[in-house]
Amino acid sequence: MQRKAYVSGVAALLAALLAGCTGSSDDGGTTDGSNPGDSGTATAAAEPGRYDTLPEPCGVVGEDTLDSLLPGIRQITDEDQREKAYEGAPTLTYDTDRKVGCRWKVESSDATDHLFVDFERVVSYDTSVSDDSEAEQLFAALLEAADLPEPTSTESGGSATGEGTPSTDPSDSSSPSSPASPSASASSSPSASSSTSPSASASTSADLQPRVLDDLGDEAFLDDKLSSSGSTAQQRKVTVAFRTSNVIVTIEYEEQPATVGTVPDSEEMQDRAQKLAAQLADELAE
Repeated sequence: MQRKAYVSGVAALLAALLAGCTGSSDDGGTTDGSNPGDSGTATAAAEPGRYDTLPEPCGVVGEDTLDSLLPGIRQITDEDQREKAYEGAPTLTYDTDRKVGCRWKVESSDATDHLFVDFERVVSYDTSVSDDSEAEQLFAALLEAADLPEPTSTESGGSATGEGTPSTDPSDSSSPSSPASPSASASSSPSASSSTSPSASASTSADLQPRVLDDLGDEAFLDDKLSSSGSTAQQRKVTVAFRTSNVIVTIEYEEQPATVGTVPDSEEMQDRAQKLAAQLADELAE
């Protein structure tokens, strides 16, 4: 009778252990059955950028555009030299899928012009950061390095208002003496016209200052620097940079006149550089 009781106790213990194992599996404990749930919450890899190749930099700028940016090309009489000037010189690169560029330099009787076009395709090696986000961070660093001035459009507006207030003084001075009023009214007309000229000049200057650009790629900016005068003519450098998805494009356009004292025209150079930037943005969009 004691042997039977011992066997029955062992059987009951085994049954309890088996029931406990079955229960832990059903309760969702640390068993293999819980792994599928963990895989469902895994973070998806960030999406790649739109571009996986880059254009041929020396061939992406057309001859008509080069004629505008580098007027000296049309003055080259030798056909082979002129063709070589159109071709440009590719910059040294070890991975044409990641970074390419091209340079042009043309001298003329009026000035020496330089043009540099650079394309950089950004790739993120962090699976949690997309190519676009990585390119956005790099472009933000470029913008910070450019150190653009604060917009002065509101300041120029205030300046115009300040210049308008003194124009009322002549009318006030004419009130003590009526005979002087005709001459006072006559003098007030030139002062009004002269006050508008500085205002217009200030507005134009504000429009041409280094600034962030709209409607060019996903984001863009323009920088304009004039070298300090010295023994040589002043050199102006206009930079336009923009980002489209994971590609950053930089255009550097420089001009140095042949005559000391001549200053390169800011508006003209900015207009040419922005037109080229718009063409390259369209080229990437195709």
